[in-house]
This record gives sequence, structure tokens and C-alpha cells, in this order.
Amino acid sequence: MEIKTTRFGAVRIESDDILLFPDGMPGMAECRHWALLADVENDCLGWLQSTTRPEMALAVVSPRRFVPNYQVRVFSSELVPLQLKNVQDSQVLVIVNKSGSILTVNLKAPLVFNLERRLGRQVVVNDDQPLQHAITAEHVQLRKSA
Repeated sequence: MEIKTTRFGAVRIESDDILLFPDGMPGMAECRHWALLADVENDCLGWLQSTTRPEMALAVVSPRRFVPNYQVRVFSSELVPLQLKNVQDSQVLVIVNKSGSILTVNLKAPLVFNLERRLGRQVVVNDDQPLQHAITAEHVQLRKSA
């Protein structure tokens, strides 16, 4: 199948590549189907691209690249829609934002995925994580893989 995007042009994906967010995402409830695309220039960066809204693409990274001991602490009921057999089977990504000239990651509201079932959900963690954790040049050079 082909999806049209404003950032990447027409992109060919397999139907098995589509991730379903059953409840949408905060502020984007109508965006329920997404595809995770690799960034051709930076192998640490991915793009969560809406399959229904061409202009909606979110830059995402592994939080552990910038905060090695990062953990998602949420009520177990938050993860029920993901149908995880084991919480350790989940994958976590965080959204990258630009605040002025600084890049930040949102550690307060990560994206949690059950890749086996192709389900995703944005959750709000219970502990004191920042909405904007600055990414410094020191972080970027930590390691190449996410």
C-alpha cells in the first residue's frame, strides 16, 4: 500500500507495517493508524507517520539513548489495550521536539508498543519525568544505536 506524506512524499508500506492506536493519541484522537519509518540520514531517529493525515509525522527515538536507566512507570490498566502477554515484550519510544534551538524528548508521555500485535498507546508515567528533557551534543554522541 502507498501512503502520501508531506515530509517524505509517497511511501510504500506493507499493511503489516501499520500500527493501531485504538484510542488515537492526545490531541489527535482521529489519528489511529500509523507507520514507523526509518530516517535515511540518522539511524537513531524514526518517524511515526500517520497513514490518514499526510502532515502528521512525529520524530521518535529510544529514551534509553539519552537516559540509560529510563523506566516507564504506569498503572497496569494503562497497558491493557496493548494486549501484552508480558510487559517486558513492550517497546518504548519518546517523541522528539524542538524548543527554540534545543532538541528535547518527552519522557513524561512515552509511546508504548506491542509490536507483535501491532498496537500502540501513548501513556503518562506516574513518576516525576520531564515533558522536555534536553538532548545535548554529549547525549547525541553516546552511542550510535537506539
